[in-house]
Parts: sequence; C-alpha cells; structure tokens
Amino acid sequence: MTAARRMVVIGGDAAGMSAASRARRLKSRGELEILAFERGQFTSYSACGIPYWVGGLVNGPDELVARTPETHRGRGIDVRTHTEVVEIDLAGQRVLARDLDPRGTGEQWHGFDDLVIATGARPRRPAMPGIDAPGVHGVQTLDDGRALLESLEAAPVERAVVIGAGYIGVEMAEALIQRGSQVTVLVRGEQPMSTLDPDMGRLVRDAMSGLGIDTVTGAEVAEVVTGEDGRVRAVATKMSEYPADLVVLGLGVVPETALAQEAGLPVGEYGGLLTDQAMRVRGYDNIWAGGDCVEVLDLVSGRTRHIPLGTHANKHGQVIGSNVGGDYATFPGVVGTAVSKVCDLEIARTGLLEAEAAAVGLQFETVTIEATSRAGYYPETRPMTVKMLAERRTGRLLGTQIVGREGAGKRVDVAAVALTAGMTVERMTALDLGYAPPFSPVWDPVLVAARKAAATVRSAERR
Repeated sequence: MTAARRMVVIGGDAAGMSAASRARRLKSRGELEILAFERGQFTSYSACGIPYWVGGLVNGPDELVARTPETHRGRGIDVRTHTEVVEIDLAGQRVLARDLDPRGTGEQWHGFDDLVIATGARPRRPAMPGIDAPGVHGVQTLDDGRALLESLEAAPVERAVVIGAGYIGVEMAEALIQRGSQVTVLVRGEQPMSTLDPDMGRLVRDAMSGLGIDTVTGAEVAEVVTGEDGRVRAVATKMSEYPADLVVLGLGVVPETALAQEAGLPVGEYGGLLTDQAMRVRGYDNIWAGGDCVEVLDLVSGRTRHIPLGTHANKHGQVIGSNVGGDYATFPGVVGTAVSKVCDLEIARTGLLEAEAAAVGLQFETVTIEATSRAGYYPETRPMTVKMLAERRTGRLLGTQIVGREGAGKRVDVAAVALTAGMTVERMTALDLGYAPPFSPVWDPVLVAARKAAATVRSAERR
C-alpha cells in the first residue's frame, strides 16, 4: 500500500487553513496527511474584526472564529496550536516545530512532501525607546486583541494615542473613542490614510475631527515615554509630547518571512515571498506560500506589491489547496481594492494613487467629482466624493478613490471590475448599471467620474 503524502502547513489562519481544507476536500486521509502548526490558540479567524471587538460592536473572540482547531481536526486536519515552526530544512524536506507549552513535547522534526508557508504579517514596530513597554499594542491576531482588551479593562484609559492612520489605525481610533477614551492619532504624513491621495485623506481627517479624534499630521514619533513603573505614559514626537495611558500601533504590517528567508527562499522588494501564479514559491516544485507573507502581481502597474488582505489570503489558500490536492488553479493578481469606515464615513480605493502611478512611469489625468448616493430628491440622500485616474494616452482606468456616507464604499467594486478588465474610462461610461432613485442617481457617481475623466483625456490629446 502506498504511503500517504504529507502536507505541512505553517500558520493556522486564512491562507493556511483554506489550503488545508481545500486539499482535504480533494484528497482522503489515506491519500494525504495534513499537519498544520499555529503558534497561537486560534485558527481561521477574522483579524479584520478586531477593532469592532475592541469597540464593543461584536462579542469576541468566538464570533470572529470561522473554524476552531477542533472543527479542523474533526475534518481530518491535524492542527497543533501553541506550536511554532522555528526552522525549515529544505534539503531534508522537514520542519522543526517547538511546543510553546513548557510542559509539552519540546522540539521535534516533521517531514513533508508539500510545505505551505502562511506565516502572515507582523505590525510595524519602529526601533525607538519604549516601543516594547507594557501598554503598547500591535493589532494583528486575536491574541493581540485580547491583550489590548485586558489593558483596557485593567485600569481606566482616559487618554490613548494611536501611532499611524492606515486602515487599522483609523478603525482602532474609532473603537477607542467608543470606549470613552480621549484619542490622539499621530500621522507622519500630510493626511491620515496614506492609502488615499492627500486631498481625499483630508476628508477622512475632517470626519475624524467630527468624532472628537485629534489628528496630528507631520508628527514624527521619536519615543514612547514610560513612567517609574515601566508602563507607557506619553508619546513624544520631535515637536511635542502627548500623554497616553495606552498606545496602539497603526503603522501597517510587514511580511513575516524571517523563517523563510533563513531557509533561503526568495523574497521581493517588500520582503514578501515571491510565487508563481499557482502560488508555488519561485524555484521550488513543492513549496507553496500565500496570505500576508507573499507579494502579489499588481495588474495595473505590472509590478509585485505587498497587499495584506483577508480576501487575498483566502483565495491564495484555495489555489494552493487545489494544486496540492491534484486539481489546478491560479491566482492572476490584484488591483488593490480596499474599503473601510470611520463612524458613518465610508472610505474605498482600488488601483493606483497618484504617487504610485508616477512611480511606475505612467502619465495620467485626474478628476474629482461630488455626487450623491441616491436621486437628489430621495430622502436620506448623502454626498460622496469620487476621484479617478486615467492614463493620458490610452484613457485606461488606473485608479479610483471614494469617500462618502452610506452607499459610497462598495461602489468601488464597479471600478475594481473595470480595472481587472483593463477598461478605458470612455468604455466605462456605457456600463449598464442598476438604477432606481433609492439606490442611485440616473448617472451613478462612478460613471459621472468616468465621463469627466474621458472628457479630460480627450482634451489632453488635443493639447
């Protein structure tokens, strides 16, 4: 009888467990043994829901867990939680796993036929005094969320400082306001939300101010100041000092690829693993990688980028599991779509920002329009701003940003589809979108922006 192949998975969240689950659906236990290592206690959870758990909008962590380790084990996946892989031996086709329980089994080698690396990303922690002090929290895993809540519940948090204002930073600022803290957000750049152009980020800053969040731009943090007890008491920039009972890091994340790099696996410009479209690590037939630890092809710029989102991670896992399980699948790339909110302000983008388009040598035109979510005469119509970038010579759509109230954010999906299809803004104007007064004006805001962009491109051609 032929021995079963062994699939080893490093990382128990979206990409890793999606890969394991898909492979298990395609191969029986007698054909494929699946062993997964997770250094935390949770598997298959929504890290995106942590700010809403902290803000009290959802109960957690159970509500944020899609499948528990017990559920996976019941489906024939041997999940080892509280176990960290500390070494990959490519020549020996094995990994060294360390049981993090002091009473556990210690370190053991485990062989593999296929290895899936899904180690995720880690919050940026700039090298500065006090950054590792008690009361300073990154927010990446459910264990991080629990630690943050324990700090909030251990003592009153009158003043909180959020360092950085990306998606997590803005969402955590709102969550802390909902818990009754005074919140200051320190931003090194010109405006919050570096995932938007500064003119659109200004709209987000205005909304944050309306919530009572004090946003300080041009603030380069130099030190986390601690008290005699070693806990955080303030955050110091080069210009000022901001009192803090608690600090949240919202500076984004970097790929968690130290283990892979030590094994000699290839990484790209942003430190993420490089794969082919089947999600195989480049140069290896049986090493796979997916999720926040990889770089992916940007279909608009033609270059690889690091875009850590759960949507991508789950798709990567499905592709990997299909290929390991004997089927065939590919992941062609992304257009960089993301959506978020602060209070009732919806924030969305897809494609390239102005700086990103310029960095890859594209010549482009930009337009910005003001529109409404519904027909102007319909009750509860809300305003929105749409910004669109189009390539100067061809009119190809390059990017779209939307900031507005209810009904604004998910409109970005129309632009995402147009980007994926390589559409021009002229062609977009003919899209047959749904219309009724409760849902949209006769001309949907995205199409209004496309029409203006098309006219701007035509005008540029005549110049």
